[in-house]
Amino acid sequence: MMTDSDYSPVVGLEVHAELLTHSKMFCGCAVVDSVEAEPNTSVCEICTGMPGTLPVINQRAVEYALRVALALGCDIAQTSVFARKNYFYPDLPKGYQISQYELPLAVNGEMPIKTVDGQKIIRIRRVHLEEDTGKLYHREGYSLVDYNRSGVPLLEIVSEPDLSSVEEVKSYATGLRSLLRYLEVNSGDMDKGVIRFEANVSVLKEGQSDLGTRTEIKNLNSFRSMVRAIEYEIDRQVSILSSGGDVQQETLGWDEAAGETLSQRSKEEAHDYRYFPEPDLPPLGVDRTWIESVRSELPELPFEKTARFVNDLGLSFYAADVLAVDKSVAEFFEEALDHSPSLPAEKIANWISTDLFALLNEANIPISQSQVEPETIAELVTLVDEGTINATSAKIVLEHVFRNGGSPKEVVKELDLAIIQDPEILRRSVKEILESSPDQVDTYLSGKEGVSQWFFGQVMSVTGGRADPSVVHQILNDELKELKSRQGEG
Repeated sequence: MMTDSDYSPVVGLEVHAELLTHSKMFCGCAVVDSVEAEPNTSVCEICTGMPGTLPVINQRAVEYALRVALALGCDIAQTSVFARKNYFYPDLPKGYQISQYELPLAVNGEMPIKTVDGQKIIRIRRVHLEEDTGKLYHREGYSLVDYNRSGVPLLEIVSEPDLSSVEEVKSYATGLRSLLRYLEVNSGDMDKGVIRFEANVSVLKEGQSDLGTRTEIKNLNSFRSMVRAIEYEIDRQVSILSSGGDVQQETLGWDEAAGETLSQRSKEEAHDYRYFPEPDLPPLGVDRTWIESVRSELPELPFEKTARFVNDLGLSFYAADVLAVDKSVAEFFEEALDHSPSLPAEKIANWISTDLFALLNEANIPISQSQVEPETIAELVTLVDEGTINATSAKIVLEHVFRNGGSPKEVVKELDLAIIQDPEILRRSVKEILESSPDQVDTYLSGKEGVSQWFFGQVMSVTGGRADPSVVHQILNDELKELKSRQGEG
């Protein structure tokens, strides 16, 4: 990480998200899993750029783009224009990409993120539609290309350079991923490259107002790679400037194995791409009726849900954020609350975010695949709250249900985990401990009454921690008083 406190990082992020449509952006080919599908099985004349073919805009892709733009509070353009972005790569069969440039779908949005200093608003410059490229597979001496992904609808979300630390960058990126999943427009599956990041990085010397020369790091496909690449690039630029050098504007790649950025080419400007309006597509018209229809169907967004969990349910911001970041977890939590309306929300939240999360992480499965249902958590916490079982036994019950299914009440009965409250049973245990511990009893009777805690611990141990502590304390006090009374009589 950057160590020179005279410099502060300035980062803008471009996020490319594949949209969960059934067909591609400009043709009828099915969108298939780009990792699992056989190569080049979902292609046609249009997405492979054959001469004489004509693209047609995918209406559902536009609708999904509107969802995102409205959720980010953007201004929607009722007329936007697609353009040809001219450059050649082997995985771009037409030799150009259909994108939006001068007249994008949406501009001027904002995204709230959490930081160590509280909430911060990150400005969104633009949200626009384009098509994805194919995928290259490099072999020794040659490369292969798969065009299944070519033409898949791609949404680009461009922030202003408002991010001033790698922590803020990660908060923004994870928050945006959560938003896309809430809106059901992107799976968020980072392993399959459905979200990719490009970071524009510069550093600002203390006392200066003009932004420094920026570099762009391309094709970062995981949060880890993104954070490592930006950290490295910040340090690299600070080192150059501190030694009196100049940062060169260029496009960089990230070498994960080497842990360093590598120069790919000098940074292109817009004129290098020779943008011009796509002659085969008319301007995209989006009327107010459609915009308002999409707006009315927006779900409660993750940052809105977090605020509601804090304000209405009394959760801490941390607990609320942990539960709200994933839609399926938030729905699980709220359903559990519905099954136990009399329980404090904080207790339900704690069992989900600690013990259940630990089991899910260990098994590496999402909450939707767990055998633990919302009503299971509600029943379990109720048993603890009512004093039927203690927290230790509850953890055993939860793990048993997680592994084998079933009801907490049934598991408590099956494993004999209920708290022992019967005074006669507990009195027998207390007397057995006292009778088998003459040395400790003598120590107690000699005036060292602190040893009573040792007796208490022994009773809890022989009962497997299931004895009701308040009943044990009362019985133990009574028995020790009786022993003292006998000592006085003697």
